Amino acid sequence: MDLRAIIMGLAFAFMWSSAYTSARIIVTAAPPISALTLRFLISGLLGILIARMLGQSWRLTPTQWRATFVFGICQNALYLGLYFVAMQTIEASLAAIIASTMPLLVALAGWVVFRERLAPMAALGLVAGIVGVGIIMGNRLSGGVDLYGLALCVVGVIALAVATLAVRGATSGGNFLMVVGLQMLIASAVLSVVAVTTETIEIDWSWLLVGSFVYTTIVPGLGATLVWFWLVQRIGATRAATFHFLNPFLGVAIAALILNEPLQVYDVVGVVVIMAGILAVQLSKRPSRA
Repeated sequence: MDLRAIIMGLAFAFMWSSAYTSARIIVTAAPPISALTLRFLISGLLGILIARMLGQSWRLTPTQWRATFVFGICQNALYLGLYFVAMQTIEASLAAIIASTMPLLVALAGWVVFRERLAPMAALGLVAGIVGVGIIMGNRLSGGVDLYGLALCVVGVIALAVATLAVRGATSGGNFLMVVGLQMLIASAVLSVVAVTTETIEIDWSWLLVGSFVYTTIVPGLGATLVWFWLVQRIGATRAATFHFLNPFLGVAIAALILNEPLQVYDVVGVVVIMAGILAVQLSKRPSRA
């Protein structure tokens, strides 16, 4: 892992983690599904335009098409759709913490569903992750967290884990930017049906809302996805996924800094334990040196 890969990984972690704060600002002032539908439409069209300018083709491999649909529906429509709705009542820091458990869920699914061998370090990482989540959730539940919003976040992160497992091999064969753009358009189409049938357009306009929407559309929406694919191509999925261990800390820190969300001792302890668990799981996947 060279310096460029490290910079790309840190940039991805920051962009990914900041999305919860910008999303929280958006959903307090605009209908969440309608806002997300528009975001995916803009990001998808931009991604396809750039892909065509770079000479990338619409002709994807069967594996890429499958991953494009699964990724678009599970990650974008389900995961982010549920999270946008949930963050009307759930703090951005809690949403970021729940989403950060995705690498742990992927490792757990690999062991339970795909019968992959679980190294001792990975097993300890899973246990640590469960303990960390338990610490945070126990404190939040006693403080009166919205259970409906919490449930939406849990279902959303499961959908994200499914998308992550399904996208294996999607970066092979080129045209990765076209894949990114198309999966966003698929999500926009799916969410548009939900928005039309369930929401009324009422917007509390402000420069903060406009700035947050532009930021979340371009930076986490398109930029983080592109950096992630580039990072996977450069150093591989296992090494790239190591940077996910930063997401709990960054998600909580950014929300506390920008939104002034309270930071409790239990949150700090839980985040540290979850980070250790994610790092242990990812390091256990590294090939041993001869």
